[in-house]
Amino acid sequence: MNIKTNSNEKCNYALQDLYHVDDPEIGLNIVDLGLLYEMYFDEVDNKLMCIMTLTTQFCPMGDAITTDTRASLAKSFPDWEVTVNLTFDPAWNFSMISPEGRTFLGR
Repeated sequence: MNIKTNSNEKCNYALQDLYHVDDPEIGLNIVDLGLLYEMYFDEVDNKLMCIMTLTTQFCPMGDAITTDTRASLAKSFPDWEVTVNLTFDPAWNFSMISPEGRTFLGR
């Protein structure tokens, strides 16, 4: 997992809840899938911006995954404005799955 962030402490705190956000088609959480790219914390204005991807641009569960991600971050940071943006650059690939995720998937 290689998430760019300006606050490792806040990012690690956010990840505790994000481990419970699953890709429903795969059954693996978005952290171990490697779908999270960046988390930026603006502590002055209490804004959190998350940049993530999906396994494919045409993921039928994309809206559900981003909605669950936003809800999870809002739970972790209830007084913050949370934004979740999707990117497909770089495109997700199997090598982004964590060792724990690979074990879960039997690979």
